[in-house]
Amino acid sequence: MPTSAHPARVHLLGGGRDDALLVPLLADALTGATRVRALLVIEADDDESVPRWRRLMDLAGSADADVVSLVEGDRFAPEILDDVGALVVGGGLTPTYAHAFADIAPLVRERVAGGMPYVGFSAGAAIAASEALVGGWLLDRVPVASADAGEEEDELLVIPGLGLVPFAIDVHAAQWGTVTRLTAAVAAGLVPVGYAVDEHTALVVTDPDGDPTVAGVGAAWHVAPDGRSAVVTRRTARG
Repeated sequence: MPTSAHPARVHLLGGGRDDALLVPLLADALTGATRVRALLVIEADDDESVPRWRRLMDLAGSADADVVSLVEGDRFAPEILDDVGALVVGGGLTPTYAHAFADIAPLVRERVAGGMPYVGFSAGAAIAASEALVGGWLLDRVPVASADAGEEEDELLVIPGLGLVPFAIDVHAAQWGTVTRLTAAVAAGLVPVGYAVDEHTALVVTDPDGDPTVAGVGAAWHVAPDGRSAVVTRRTARG
C-alpha cells in the first residue's frame, strides 16, 4: 500500500444486522469525517438496502451522507469519488462488489493513502485486501466451509482487491463458519495471511505495516501460515 504523511483509517466490519451494535462502530470510524459517501452494489429489485444505509448513516452521526447504489454487474466510474471525504462500502454479494470497484481500485488506494477514511462492511471489508478472498466453499473439490457461505462460487476464489491492507479478510466469521475457509486458504498458500472478522466487530487499521486493533463485541480470527498448515489466534477488543 502506498505510504503517506497521513495515517490510514481503515475500518473493516464483519457484518451484522443489529443496528444498536453496528452504529457505535460506524460512528467511531467516521468521527470527524465530512462529505461521507456510502456505495452499495445491489440486486435490481432490492428496495431495502439504500433506506437501511441512510438510516445507519443518520444514526452514526452522518445524516448528510450520500448513499449511492449500483446494480450488480455494473462498475463504478472514477467520478463517484469526486468530493468524497470518507468512503463507506456496504455489503452484499462479494464477487459483484469486486467487479464494481475494479476500474476505480487504484483511485481508492490513492485516496486512502492520502488520508481518506475507508469503512468496509462485509463485502466492503473483504475487497479491501490486496489479495481478496471473495467466495467459494471448496478447496480442490473438498468442502472447507458451508456451501451457504460460498457467495455463489464453488472453489475458493482469490482475486485482486483494493489493496488497502496487506492481509486477506473474511467476514461473518463465527456466524457463518468462515474461519475454516480462511484457514484453508492460508494453509494452501492462496493468501499469505488473514483475519476472519465476526459480525458486529471491526478490525481497525491505522498503520498498514503495524498490527490492527479490534473493536466491537466479537472477535477477529488471525490466521497465519505454519509450514503446510496454519495457526489461528482469536483476538478481541479485550486483548
